[in-house]
Amino acid sequence: MPELPEVTALAAYLDERLKGATIEQARFPAIHALKTADPPYTSLVGRRVESVGRRGKFVVLNTSPGGDADEPKDDDEARIFVVVHLSLAGWMRISDQLPEPTPVRGKGYVAARFGFVRDDEVTGIDLTEAGTWKRLAIFIVRRLEDVPAIADLGPEPLEPEFTLERFRGLLNRRQQIKGLLRDQKTIAGIGNAYSDEILHAAKISPFAIASTLDDEETSRLYTSLRTTLEDAVGDALGHAPDELKDEKRRTMRVHRRTGEPCPVCGDTIREVTFSDSALQYCPTCQTGGKILADRTTSKFLK
Repeated sequence: MPELPEVTALAAYLDERLKGATIEQARFPAIHALKTADPPYTSLVGRRVESVGRRGKFVVLNTSPGGDADEPKDDDEARIFVVVHLSLAGWMRISDQLPEPTPVRGKGYVAARFGFVRDDEVTGIDLTEAGTWKRLAIFIVRRLEDVPAIADLGPEPLEPEFTLERFRGLLNRRQQIKGLLRDQKTIAGIGNAYSDEILHAAKISPFAIASTLDDEETSRLYTSLRTTLEDAVGDALGHAPDELKDEKRRTMRVHRRTGEPCPVCGDTIREVTFSDSALQYCPTCQTGGKILADRTTSKFLK
């Protein structure tokens, strides 16, 4: 699943390419991917893209009425947002031509198709999804808060307001730190991959209980969180969408590196598997050399 760094880079790429463009096409071959009904998706045609940004793991297109519309261009009430959550296996396929009315066979599952025109520049975007679980979601709303998951999002971890004191206040609960970092209602944008990377950099066990971390561990974790995400955003920015997944894999130090040597100490990176995901960690760096039992209810092996 793309997380804060990749979604930031994807939004920046789209903003550079689409800002000021007119939406010429909006089609939904898989209408179940569209999670809202008002405004209708047909109302997007003719609108102007004001900006493309990010909130949590969501890509947000901010649109205003087109040049021929009677509505004022700078009126917040005239805004319509297209909000995309790529989920586990979703992505964007971008081309230099408007999409055909129906997806080409053999190109995979296509949830939605958009066409944009800016001056003489044409951009086609297919929202695609691999696998059998269809979780990619698109919302067309007048306010971002009309998307329930956005309304419930926690703070953005790279904003100036996300201070050490604010972070410390979020840890006051008896929850494994790995799960807390991934909880979007607690902190926006961090998923399975970067929580592994953050905890490894902070030398903290993924099974540590958040409320038991002392001041030094909390400070170390906060610094690792900010540094890991800032570095990842820096690595991702400037890459085209079709390069971002490979760039993410390249920069991972422990995530999906099971069996490889830890880049810090040389110990073998271990894995704990769950029903629908897995985490990776270094025993020497994070658990005092102890191996975490590979079952969902485990603590340390005796």
